Amino acid sequence: MTISPVDFASLLCSRLCHDLLSPVGALNNGLELLADETDPAMRERCMELLAESARTSANKLKFFRLAFGAAGGFGDAVDPREAKNAIEGLLSDAKRTTLGWMVELDTMPKPAVKVLLNLALIANEALVRGGTLDVGAEENAGQLEIVVKIEGPRIILDPELRRMLTNGLGEEPVAARTAAAFLVNTLAHESGGAVLVSEPAENVMIFGAAMRAR
Repeated sequence: MTISPVDFASLLCSRLCHDLLSPVGALNNGLELLADETDPAMRERCMELLAESARTSANKLKFFRLAFGAAGGFGDAVDPREAKNAIEGLLSDAKRTTLGWMVELDTMPKPAVKVLLNLALIANEALVRGGTLDVGAEENAGQLEIVVKIEGPRIILDPELRRMLTNGLGEEPVAARTAAAFLVNTLAHESGGAVLVSEPAENVMIFGAAMRAR
């Protein structure tokens, strides 16, 4: 089974819209409440909710622009600190997961940054009740090795996401919920690499990808 670039772009757009629907909807609801509210204390609370929803929307847009789009300039490499800032913004919205950053590289190829970000996205969603998300990357013998490790009281990874990450497109079509996993697998294999996911274990899971360093 194959998927056209147009259809895949549509799935990524669907995923982005799905994630933005909640904070943007909250903005709309907050504005409607603010228009009818006269109590100063309630108006202040409405403003706080509006500010929170605006931050969440902006953080998600920044993350998806780098993870799915062409952010990071016109060159072939990206400063990993941009990826760190994007992940920190994503995690700050729920305030239930802490980030450990172990990437000391000055630059990374754009495809590798997208792999790192999308692995972090998938791993964070698997942390149902929050926990820790550690991200590492290093060059080794011409290969760029990326590792995302999660620890938490409850970890759930959809079997279809696992299969899409490690095996790519099979008999089942790509859906909006598996688009990020398909992107990771495609980018890794186009760069002569592979994606691995550890076997289910209590409170811990590791995602890894290897790609050409240049």
